[in-house]
Amino acid sequence: MARYKPGPGMLVAAAFIGPGTVTACSVAGVDFGMALLWALVFAGIATIILQYAAARVAVLRGQGLARAMVDSAGSAPAKLALGLLIVVALGLGNAAYESGNIGGAALGLGAIGWNAPAPWPALCIGAVAAGLLAFGQVKWLMRLLVALVMLMSLAFLIACIAVRPDPAALLAGLVPRIPEGGLFTAIALIGTTIVPYNLFLHAAAARERWSADEDPAEMRLETIVSIGIGALVSIAILITAAASGVGGGIGNAADIARQVQPVYGPLARYAIGAGLFGAGLTSSVTAPMATGYILSELWPGGDQKRLVFRITATLIVLIGTLVAATGADLVAIILVAQVANGLLLPIVAGILVWLIHRSRSTGAPLLWGAGLVWLICLLLGTRLILRALGLWP
Repeated sequence: MARYKPGPGMLVAAAFIGPGTVTACSVAGVDFGMALLWALVFAGIATIILQYAAARVAVLRGQGLARAMVDSAGSAPAKLALGLLIVVALGLGNAAYESGNIGGAALGLGAIGWNAPAPWPALCIGAVAAGLLAFGQVKWLMRLLVALVMLMSLAFLIACIAVRPDPAALLAGLVPRIPEGGLFTAIALIGTTIVPYNLFLHAAAARERWSADEDPAEMRLETIVSIGIGALVSIAILITAAASGVGGGIGNAADIARQVQPVYGPLARYAIGAGLFGAGLTSSVTAPMATGYILSELWPGGDQKRLVFRITATLIVLIGTLVAATGADLVAIILVAQVANGLLLPIVAGILVWLIHRSRSTGAPLLWGAGLVWLICLLLGTRLILRALGLWP
């Protein structure tokens, strides 16, 4: 019988519970109460299916997902085009996300009382992330991220309990329905959970932990539990925002942290602020890790892969730190990342379904499940692109 041991799936949880997810869940809770809880439940299930598919394919093929996808492209021009698309889209997207991750962690510090003048919070957080990536071993980093995710989960759970949510409203939110004006927010909640770079991150980490001849039950259990924990954190954030009773005009979780203190006391404020800081810090490590894995997988020189990983990851942190430290418009920057996701998500998911089809050992249920998620990714990617072009309100 398989036993649960935190591993690659927890990296994914650390990655998608970033400031963007915290903000999206917070705004959804404030604007629509608990009516969109079902969207997060659906997103969690879809993420589990797609992430397990990516990890399973990587382990069976003995390749990272980026290399497996490029090798499946056929002709040399097609391989080159797909490789460039993956590197450019994920590189730009992750650099944009990194600025949001570092900026979000700085907001969390401000919410719990560290109000150092800009740009010092961003510079300090960036330095910590760069140091962990440059000098930390991958196994050690994974243990650290697992600990941070657990602490982050505890912080948001405490905040959720502190605001005393209504059980009846919570159960009603599990019934799928879209309130008036809530379609965009529902899609955003799904989109902030299913993230392309997490597929590459999970595949690379899974390939280092498991081999093709091992029983996949442990990998499956680890994926379900770890990503399930991440989904529960998202749900707790939305519940906290919905039950807090704060008014409109919320831009991020730090706003909620400041507004709940008069009603629920300092514990709720510190818990939300600590959770936002943890979300930013964990994602500021995992986004560069994913980019480093992708480029090192596609790099032709085998002896230089480790160096390529560290240089790439550090460069992503540096770009994100500098952008966050300048006080740039992070919303506009995240929009760039959304466009990159919109372009890449259906492509990556579609190729992944094709790889599952060719890997007979994965089984029909995984193929059908991943195929369904691919259709959702296609719709989501179309929505993101149309919104970026101003064709979707």
